Order: sequence, then C-alpha cells, then structure tokens
Amino acid sequence: MRLRFAVAATVMSLAVGVGTQSVAAQREMHMVHAKGSFDIKMTPAEPTDFEKANEVTRVTSDKTWHGDFEGVSHGEMITGSTASTGSMAYVAIERMTGKLDGRQGSFTFSHRATMMKGDAPSAGELSVMVVPNSGTGELSGLTGSLMIHIDAQGKHTWTFDYSLP
Repeated sequence: MRLRFAVAATVMSLAVGVGTQSVAAQREMHMVHAKGSFDIKMTPAEPTDFEKANEVTRVTSDKTWHGDFEGVSHGEMITGSTASTGSMAYVAIERMTGKLDGRQGSFTFSHRATMMKGDAPSAGELSVMVVPNSGTGELSGLTGSLMIHIDAQGKHTWTFDYSLP
C-alpha cells in the first residue's frame, strides 16, 4: 500500500511539474495559426482476442499533409463502441515528419475523441495535442493543438494552433 501511494505521489508531482513548465513556456511564445488538408489511408490491424470480444478495433494510418505543414505521418488508432447506445470513442498516437511553416523536424500527436453514432462530427469531443517534448530538429519545443474538419464529401482539413521557441 505504501509503495502504491509513493508511486502515485511521484507521478502526480511529475505531472504538475510538466504542466507548469509547458504553461510557462507557452507564455514566452506566441501562438501561430496554421491550416491545410491531408489525405489518409487507414488499414485494419489483425484483431486480438480482447478486441474481438469487446467491440474494439485497431487500425494504422498513413497520411500525407498539405498546407502550412508539408509532410507525412504514421499512426495507430484504437476505437471502441457500444452497439446498444451508439457511443463511440478513439485514442491514437501519430508521429509527424516534415516542415511546419518552413521548419524541418518531427513530433507526436496524441488523439482522444468521443462521439455518438449518427451525430454530426462537431457534436462529439475531440482533443489532438502535441505530446510535450516530442519535437525534434527545428520543431524542438513545439506545443499546440490540432482540430480536424471533415466536409460532406469526406475531405479532411485541419487547423493547428501552435507555439515554437
């Protein structure tokens, strides 16, 4: 019991420190608004026994990005749904490589979303954030959040509010 408490306390203190640093770092930087589109190819992964038994699906994604970010990304997404209620959710990790407003490097996005089957995409909740300290090269220190927009024809566009040191 004491060990669990010590581990939990350590994790919480690290989380508080990380949050404080990122807020302080963001105050020193100004936010930039970027936009563009992307093309996506999603490939279902072989389901595990757990996934088969629990209405969970895993897919990989390959995207080509256009606009203020020019590059590619590779990710893995896990989706879950409840047929009786129509609720759905996904989580994903996506590694980006390319140029953001002319600056070369890579970084990682963390995705989290919830929605109801049949609702408009805007009715759900979506969070796509840069993983802290994941930027490399000229994108080192990148922070920010991405919004994904899908039009009636299925075209994907995005807006990205970010800061760089």
